[in-house]
Amino acid sequence: MTAVAMTTPQGWLLVAAVLLPFIGMMVGLVAGGRHAARVAAVVIIAGLAIAAVTVRAVLDAPQVYLLGGWAPPLGVALRADGLAAAMMAVVAVVIAGIALYARRDFATPPCSAEARAPLAFWLLLLAVWGSLNLVFVSGDLFTLYVGLELLTFAGVPLVCLDGRGETLRAALRYLLFALLGSLLYLLGAVLVYGAYATLDIAMLAQLVQPGVLSWTVLALMTVGLLAKTALFPLHIWLPPAHAGAPAAASAVLSALVVKGSWFLVVRLWFDAMPAVVTFSAAQLLGGLGAAAIVFGSIVALRQKRLKLLVAYSTIAQIGYLFLMFPLAFDVAAGTMLHGGALTGGLLQAASHATAKAGMFMAAGLIYAALGHDRIADLGGVARALPVTVLAFAVAGLALMGVLPSGAYLAKKLLLDAAASGGQWWWTAVLQGGAAFTAGYVVLVLTRALRAPPVPLQLATKVSRLSEFAALGLALLSMLLGFAAAGLPAGLISNPLAPKELLPTLLVVAGGFALAAALARRPLFGDGPWRRLTAAAGTGFENADALLRRWPTASLALIIFAAAFGWLLHTGTPA
Repeated sequence: MTAVAMTTPQGWLLVAAVLLPFIGMMVGLVAGGRHAARVAAVVIIAGLAIAAVTVRAVLDAPQVYLLGGWAPPLGVALRADGLAAAMMAVVAVVIAGIALYARRDFATPPCSAEARAPLAFWLLLLAVWGSLNLVFVSGDLFTLYVGLELLTFAGVPLVCLDGRGETLRAALRYLLFALLGSLLYLLGAVLVYGAYATLDIAMLAQLVQPGVLSWTVLALMTVGLLAKTALFPLHIWLPPAHAGAPAAASAVLSALVVKGSWFLVVRLWFDAMPAVVTFSAAQLLGGLGAAAIVFGSIVALRQKRLKLLVAYSTIAQIGYLFLMFPLAFDVAAGTMLHGGALTGGLLQAASHATAKAGMFMAAGLIYAALGHDRIADLGGVARALPVTVLAFAVAGLALMGVLPSGAYLAKKLLLDAAASGGQWWWTAVLQGGAAFTAGYVVLVLTRALRAPPVPLQLATKVSRLSEFAALGLALLSMLLGFAAAGLPAGLISNPLAPKELLPTLLVVAGGFALAAALARRPLFGDGPWRRLTAAAGTGFENADALLRRWPTASLALIIFAAAFGWLLHTGTPA
């Protein structure tokens, strides 16, 4: 972000992107009943157009809008650079896909003028959208905080739309832990304002220097945001939140809501305080991401229910979003740099948003059709729901980073950054992580493609529109690699070339091996080695249960805040 002292000609687009969803929410609330879905449809169409025009405008120059005509530090500036515009476009597309998917699930019953869950869902969907847009275009740390809190309070009710006691407890757990993260972030914002008399990101980038206060601020704010992002081991709220939430709500939470707090970490580390970051602190953040990939994938393989498997895969995929931080650190300059690693992280976020939304939607359709989502009893579902299973498979391939997915291109950019920066150890994480993703995708597809022991009886007929909405988002993630048109030549190559085909085959083979070794029920038979690996999987499950207890999670917040503070201090050049 760069400081601009005046509103740009198309800066009004940023205000429109934020206000339109909230205006739609208020109109839908007043209209009520079955009109809320219609209002949401109109707003989504208009919002897609605004996002497209904003991207076009930002390609020419970053856009700025000064609220009330007052420039910072007296006023508040909304800013959109390439990162913000890209995220706005991705979110708009995913919101549209989720809305198409949810038209049947959250339609008002014909015999009723109004139903609580449909009305709440459409209003909250718009609130999530407006809150995310505010996060993306905010130019100061307090406005970012406001947007993040709006996002939390819009996301929490999505967990408990059915009103059951189990989902209410999950929503309360999510709310309380997110508020703990908010307190840490707000404490850091108060400290930085007291020291520099501004919260404007562009001004802070010029003012903030390494020191006790800046180390403390960055550590507190980072850990608070990691709690809201559910980065391992601060994932106490994510699995129970997804366990009982509707599939459309889970798609919103997993694909979109966690991106808000991740985006704030990006703004802090790359734009507000890049000179405060140290090599060792960036390595710790990347290390947490690597641990999330391994831990989340293994626990996903141990799940009995498809939806919980996808939820734990979200924990693993969140880890990929943090691998770019150590790779973007320039050791010679001692600061975070905008470059290939950041672009790779952005592509990873876009690919995750589209693929994970499609995967949750496919899992929801399977649950609706079968009346359950037990992985062991998915036999025959591929024949009964071919489009749905195809959507799940394509989403899984996109998350694995198979050519030409966005994750493939992101991995190429990150591998290039690792090679140029001499950080060879991240190459192993990036290459090996895909095998863990392949493990739980292979597990589900192996079960789904098997013949059922008895003829499969569907509980209900799923909506074709919902199926193709899930498939559309999965295909979009799979085709994001064509964004390489604007990136360095040579990133995309022939998928049948030996240098591309062999790694893909190794990833799939590794996925089969992991699924056979760690799945709760054996795929190809049992034996001493299988029993040993299954016991190791049980150990990971027990560790997960321990980490998701309140005392452990609260202690982890304190430990990591202290660890980041110490590494920022000790890693600062003399």
